[in-house]
Amino acid sequence: MAYSKNLAVLFTMLLLAPSILATDPDPLQDFCVADLNGKAISVNGHPCKPMSEAGDDFLFSSKLAMAGNTSTPNGSAVTELDVAEWPGTNTLGVSMNRVDFAPGGTNPPHIHPRATEIGIVMKGELLVGIIGSLDSGNKLYSKVLRTGETFLIPRGLMHFQFNVGKTEASMVVSFNSQNPGIVFVPLTVFGSNPPIPTTVLTKALRVDVGVVELLKSKFTSGF
Repeated sequence: MAYSKNLAVLFTMLLLAPSILATDPDPLQDFCVADLNGKAISVNGHPCKPMSEAGDDFLFSSKLAMAGNTSTPNGSAVTELDVAEWPGTNTLGVSMNRVDFAPGGTNPPHIHPRATEIGIVMKGELLVGIIGSLDSGNKLYSKVLRTGETFLIPRGLMHFQFNVGKTEASMVVSFNSQNPGIVFVPLTVFGSNPPIPTTVLTKALRVDVGVVELLKSKFTSGF
């Protein structure tokens, strides 16, 4: 019996050894500014520039200071500030977006597969909607938020924002990921590359072929 227990302990230690030796739960340096052109190694993130090459731009950015152009089909503009736009966020698990809305503009239903989101309305009135998973009965949680009010989107849940006011609106959101990712539901379903077979969509959506083909035509060039 003692032999079996000792063998089990040894086996467990051998399984854990690679992770003990290869990882650390805390940052090992002050910052790791992403070398976006680094191709030498593959990591969960980007390799680091030498610290001597990291300017103060890893701490400061003005990219969210200006409103985006809302002359889009959705009447909204997303200004991203993830690791691709702000390499200083590399390995730090944070990023931000600014979203501007024309009157009647929307940030269409979408999902962030790798992050929880928290946001604040900076200007105007936004209807914020969050759709729960099947476990919740696909319940819609929604509320009109005004300047200074905040919202929280759990990771992986579908959500949207819609400008219900008569003037322009804007919001700033933060993520607990340097690269939260985004899945725009309409674009993903009707504008995938290559396309989802029409027969699949007609069966899944319970509509005629003509409806599916019409919707596909709306998303052939993206958003």
